[in-house]
Amino acid sequence: MTATSFFISTPLLRTSARQLGTALVGIAFLLSASVQAQTGNYPQKPIKLIVPLAAGSAVDNAARIVMQKVATNMGTGIAIENQAGAAGLIGADRVAKSVPDGYTLGGFNDSIMTMLPNLQAKMPWDIQKDFEPISLVATVEWGVVVPADSAIRTAADLIAAAKKSPGQLNYGSGGNGSPQHIAMALFASQAGVQLTHVPYKGATQAAVGVAGHEVQVAFQGIATVSSLIKAGKLRLIAVTTPKRLPQFPDVPTVSESGLSGFEFNSWYAMMAPAGTPKPILQKLHAEIVKAISDPAIKEQLFGLGLSPKGTSPDELAADLKVQFAKYGNLIKQANITAD
Repeated sequence: MTATSFFISTPLLRTSARQLGTALVGIAFLLSASVQAQTGNYPQKPIKLIVPLAAGSAVDNAARIVMQKVATNMGTGIAIENQAGAAGLIGADRVAKSVPDGYTLGGFNDSIMTMLPNLQAKMPWDIQKDFEPISLVATVEWGVVVPADSAIRTAADLIAAAKKSPGQLNYGSGGNGSPQHIAMALFASQAGVQLTHVPYKGATQAAVGVAGHEVQVAFQGIATVSSLIKAGKLRLIAVTTPKRLPQFPDVPTVSESGLSGFEFNSWYAMMAPAGTPKPILQKLHAEIVKAISDPAIKEQLFGLGLSPKGTSPDELAADLKVQFAKYGNLIKQANITAD
């Protein structure tokens, strides 16, 4: 059998290689020019920030303070749209399925990012695949609130009342899988008590439910309940920080007043749909850092029990992985369900 040989002449090979190289350079240039066109003058129209949480919630309050400053600095409009429901699943889904051009963003808490995915058997999106991190803008400090006239005055009182009447104390949350739900479930698990969960359609409604004596207690972000506390409709009996908050120096920590070692906080993070160009993510991050570095913005956030952070996209991605694993373990250990 005679072997058949195939060959390409050297001049032709060199010519083809040069043509291919020229074509690839051209394609790269066009792609680069396309991205530059998208990002060089960004933004060229108003931006929409979807907050999948109730108006007046901690994240919503933080978003309005920070993004108003960002809008002023960038010289563009930023519309904040609240879409509460299903503890944030619906609104987050809208962000995930939006065009990744930097004009639709998400303002999330870490319940949406790290708690719900560990509670739901099926998710319409993957937090680590369907989104691009922008920044952990701030952490939300938390506390335990009761009606202003409640006989429960400390974390120890709450534990004692729950032990005396198992399942008879009702607590409110922003929905199944919300941070209010997770916080109380963790507290009850560590304290060895049983309370009855009453889910509302958002954190704000849950806070009003406590003030109106519909439920006896709730864990809440300070920023959500600050106005109700100041109005004398709620009493803050403990904070979930390692140390007392300077804003509430007379309010003890949960750890010192009833359940040693207990701590809890949540996030206000900004995310974009997967595929959003990196230059846009970087520009948004820089604008967030600029906004929260403003003394007036810092003061507003601090007054609501919020701690400015401004981490980078890469830092938020790393924090997300750690927090996701942390809550997965905690939820499993405490046998917390979405119901």
